[in-house]
Amino acid sequence: MTQIFFSAPGWDEYEPFLPAALRAAGISADIVTEAHDPAAIDYILYAPTSPLQDFAPFTRAKAVMSLWAGVERIVGNQSLTQPLTRMVDPGLTESMVEYVTGHVLRHHLGMDRHIVNPGRVWDHACPPIARQRPVTFLGLGELGLTCARALQALNFPVKGWSRSPKSIADLATFHGEAGLREALRDAQIVITLLPNTPDTQNILNADTLAMTAPGAVVINPGRGPLIDDAALIAALDAGQISHATLDVFRVEPLPQDHPFWAHPKVTITPHVAADTRAVTASQVIAENIRRAETGEPLLHLVDRIRGY
Repeated sequence: MTQIFFSAPGWDEYEPFLPAALRAAGISADIVTEAHDPAAIDYILYAPTSPLQDFAPFTRAKAVMSLWAGVERIVGNQSLTQPLTRMVDPGLTESMVEYVTGHVLRHHLGMDRHIVNPGRVWDHACPPIARQRPVTFLGLGELGLTCARALQALNFPVKGWSRSPKSIADLATFHGEAGLREALRDAQIVITLLPNTPDTQNILNADTLAMTAPGAVVINPGRGPLIDDAALIAALDAGQISHATLDVFRVEPLPQDHPFWAHPKVTITPHVAADTRAVTASQVIAENIRRAETGEPLLHLVDRIRGY
């Protein structure tokens, strides 16, 4: 029988779904929430908030499967020598598409001036149509590309940027440092969905924020360190950026004294853009364990050099 160690908060959320998903995949498994005998464990289901930090005793483990999409907090753990996978969950992707599309439309349509209108101003100014509002995605992974396709379906002209070259049908793509300026040029809405790596930290800084169209909007549901906080505040104060909707931060919860809280041009959401859903994540886990047991390649294997 396959031994699985669930080393993460939220077992009560997974308990109704994970055993059933494993059975459906043809896997006979014993799931434990405490590893009394690490050497007997075949798979570790993990979240970085787990107290488990030393993976060396798990000598039989065939893989560590993170329940989170981001792995920056564990990828550098030297004791974690087992194959590491990250979570690419259909439920997480769907919720990210909903968040991004909702906030893009909010800013595109100028909804705020009608939702909060204590002066009862009859402002008949109409927004442009979507095809007149250029959008740029920084990050073209599973989440970025799916969100980009959703906005394309609404007729937004979309560009995408990634660290390495990507050729994607019907999408203008740019890469590397040289392509970043072209990707951001004339962008009225910029959405960041990059992983947090040394190469992506502060990718939105004073220089790159100045490359956007004047009055652009920034939406960051990706990772907090992608943005230089002080540079963003300066760009907001100068009017180069008209609004920032931020879901992720360098420190979470966002400290009460952080200037983002008081800034009139910042919307804060408490890391709710996308979350792993136990019902769909259980199916991803079961499929990956089935693959490992039958010698097939693991899905969503982390590249330790790239960090994602």
